[in-house]
This record gives sequence, structure tokens and C-alpha cells, in this order.
Amino acid sequence: MKFDKLIKQLFAIIIIGALGYIAYIATRPPIPVIIQAGHEGRTSGNTGAENGDEREVEWNILVADEVAKTLHSWGIESKRVPAKVGLTNAKIAVAIHFDSAKNLCHSGASIGYPNKESIGFANRWKSLYNSYFPFGWHEDNFTDNLKNYYAYSWIKADKFLVLELGELTCDKQLRWLKPRRKKIAHLIAYAIATELGYDIRKPKL
Repeated sequence: MKFDKLIKQLFAIIIIGALGYIAYIATRPPIPVIIQAGHEGRTSGNTGAENGDEREVEWNILVADEVAKTLHSWGIESKRVPAKVGLTNAKIAVAIHFDSAKNLCHSGASIGYPNKESIGFANRWKSLYNSYFPFGWHEDNFTDNLKNYYAYSWIKADKFLVLELGELTCDKQLRWLKPRRKKIAHLIAYAIATELGYDIRKPKL
């Protein structure tokens, strides 16, 4: 009986602690920008696309780091996070990914988002990237992974975009994307900065 009582007390403490943590997070001011590199830190499960020696996770990290670096150079606070994240509030969150396809070269760029508040940002990003990216596009939220991206539950952002920046498993797209990854990162940073109301000159591509 004493053991059962102890278990109940421990369970109650855990529940109270969890609720307290959630309440604490909810009262903290949101981080202006969160940049997530998709698949970063994962060693099993969904570790991202691959094409020969090219690994999506490495591309995601390179682009995400450059986005954060560029925002910092403009005086915009941001936080870089890996695949695994804790409960966080943000004004804007962007997750960086590159796509893969079983039927090679049948994918391209796409956007996912969790709420109607993100639609305008998504459309502005698509218009911006579409003027640069020469390959095809999918409809927004065209897969469950985009529509129900796991980090939507952890990063509570006013606007959240999951960006699939092209198909890594398509050699033609890979050759176009690889030398342009930092330029794409600068374009993402510009999109974020203008969404926050900053007057930033559009980067030369």
C-alpha cells in the first residue's frame, strides 16, 4: 500500500512539473526566428535523402547555418535547432529540407505549414523562390509529412514554413542546387527579414 501511494505521489509530481513547464514556456516572449535543419542529429529512422555521397542532412545544416548567420548579420535574433526540439514559442519558424522521390526527377520544391496565418508567408516565399528555382513545384501540404510535420507540436510559431528546396535524388536538380545553396539561404533569410518588417535589400542571385 505504501508503495502504491508513493507511485501515485511521484506521478502527481511529474504531472504538476510538466504542467508548470508548459505554463512557463507559454509565458516566455517568443523567439523572433527559429531555423531548423531537418534530420540534424538523427542516427536512425528518417535520416533524410541521399544521392551518392550527397546527404540531405548535411545540405540542410549548411543552408540553416547560413540563414542564421545572415539574419545575425542584419541584427535579427534567431535560434538554430536540430531535428529534436523542446517546446518553444516563436514568431517565425522555418524548417529546411530537400526532397527525394522514388520516381527520380518527379519531385521538386514544395511548402508545408500548419495554419492559415502561414499561408501569406508561404505564397510570398513561393513567388520569390519560383523566380529563381527552374524546376517544378508541388501543391502546398501535398504530403502528410508537410501537412502534419512533427515539429508543429513542439515549435508554437505564429508562422511556420517547412521548405522543400528541391529534389536531391534528381541529378539534374542536384547539379543546379549544390553550388547555389548559400544563395538560397540568403534568399530564405531575406524572406524572413521582410516578413518581420525589416527593410533589407534583396540579395543578388
